Amino acid sequence: MYVGLSIYLLATIACASSNSIESLIAFRFVQAIGGCAASVASVAMVRDLFSAKESAKVFSLLMLILGVSPLLAPTAGGYFAATLGWQSIFVALGIIGILLLIVSALRLPESHQPDPSQSLLPGPIIKNYLAILKYPQFYTYTFAGAVAFSGLFVYVAGSPIIFMEIFKVSEQVYGTIFAMLAVGFVGSSQLNIFLLRRFSNEQIFFASLAGLTVTGLTFFIGAMNNWYGIGGTITILFFFLSFVGLSNPNGAALALAPFGKDAGKASALLGALQMGAGALASVAVGVSGAQQIFPIAGIFAGSAVLALSILLLGRRRIVNKIDIDPSEVGLVSH
Repeated sequence: MYVGLSIYLLATIACASSNSIESLIAFRFVQAIGGCAASVASVAMVRDLFSAKESAKVFSLLMLILGVSPLLAPTAGGYFAATLGWQSIFVALGIIGILLLIVSALRLPESHQPDPSQSLLPGPIIKNYLAILKYPQFYTYTFAGAVAFSGLFVYVAGSPIIFMEIFKVSEQVYGTIFAMLAVGFVGSSQLNIFLLRRFSNEQIFFASLAGLTVTGLTFFIGAMNNWYGIGGTITILFFFLSFVGLSNPNGAALALAPFGKDAGKASALLGALQMGAGALASVAVGVSGAQQIFPIAGIFAGSAVLALSILLLGRRRIVNKIDIDPSEVGLVSH
């Protein structure tokens, strides 16, 4: 985490000093690498410090941050750029990075001691990743959760088309709609904390994917038949995003549950697959060249059906599902 945040800070300074779009893009790429190191470490620490059921609660809190950030960041960035110039955005990011590094050093406990036996060579690293992918519990919940989570990326990529190009709303109205729908994603992730008092991770994850599938298919069928105006579209997208927010923390908790010392690698692989699925879904929106709602609704429905299918097929191969901290029952990661 320290190394990642340090890379992030150096790249942020370089971004602020950029004198061409090419150099800005290059330094932003490096900045993302540093930020991802901290992101992976934080998810791994959740697995180190909490059992699977507790992990789902903590992941729900993380979803709150992930949900609120996209709402605040564009507004704050626009304010800085308009009043102080675009470089001020990176000054603000640098200050945030410094504060995070200080808080991490002073307040964040170490959750996993260094392991000298871990190789940093590419071959062994790839081998370890492939070994993690062989766990039925990991690949089932990771791929099902990643495909379901890609629905959020479809929404981010497709919502400007739906609301600004098809329904012709203004930028201000679109911003309001975006904020309203984000409440569904953020709110459901917080609702998950209360649901875990009565239901298991598996029950909530299955129910959320089932709900996602029903909502996605309903949206697709309705879009094909022009059933929805702007009000109906907002309503059904609210429920779709709510199911995405509900599925994500439980899928992540179940995917990482079997891993102890390999939690960092599993966390990195989980995050990479989530972002990869989201990127592919976003590309699908662009490639479709959608000028109507139903192609985008079809991507929503397809991702939901695929996620539920992966879960139903994959969990048949899980012999001994781990849904509590392995150390509590004498289990190890291999």
